[in-house]
Amino acid sequence: MKISIVIPAHNEAEAIAQCIASIQIAIEQLPPTVQASSLVVLDSCTDDTLRIVQAAGVDYLCCYYQCVGQVRDMGIRYAIANGATWLACTDADSTVPMDWLVQQMEHFDQQKTDMICGVVSIDNWGHLSSQTQQAYITHYQDKMGHRHVHGANLSFSKEAYLAIGGFAPLTCHEDVDLVSRFEAQCYAITWSNRVRVSTSSRLQARAKEGFGAFLANLEKISLC
Repeated sequence: MKISIVIPAHNEAEAIAQCIASIQIAIEQLPPTVQASSLVVLDSCTDDTLRIVQAAGVDYLCCYYQCVGQVRDMGIRYAIANGATWLACTDADSTVPMDWLVQQMEHFDQQKTDMICGVVSIDNWGHLSSQTQQAYITHYQDKMGHRHVHGANLSFSKEAYLAIGGFAPLTCHEDVDLVSRFEAQCYAITWSNRVRVSTSSRLQARAKEGFGAFLANLEKISLC
């Protein structure tokens, strides 16, 4: 098996180094029979993201789509062309635990699965109200069989991805769209809370309807 971890990035100089470092630790936990590497796809970056990625020594691509669906698809197709058989997605403002990839492989070994939808934990609640935290906890189903979809924690097989046509060129909800098409084609999906990442609680969302926007909306409601 050859795993590629694909990370879209738009002006992520503050977070990308921690993301890459956490992935490298997760890669080091894999058995020698599994190859794994990271690929950062830089989209319209105007800050120091490129320099930081180069210093980290990981593979990267540059593009100017300003469209996360196109960015993810570009990276995944590049990884597949270079031999990847299992694709794992996360985001540049997220970090993964050391067992992130090991847990994916355990699911893969235990049962047939074409896709794994993992969960996310919030990295810092400090700047958010207690009402927002409680509303989030009440909403979020942190359990096996959950139905949450996060581009920051989504993995799948090469064969299934190519068969359904890959990520659509959407500026947001490209992850939900992909999962919906996997479901429509009856691919086996594992909804796991053993596969988890820690993601940023920033409210300045890169995608206008993404996770940051969701938290910002919760905060707005809680303060009304």
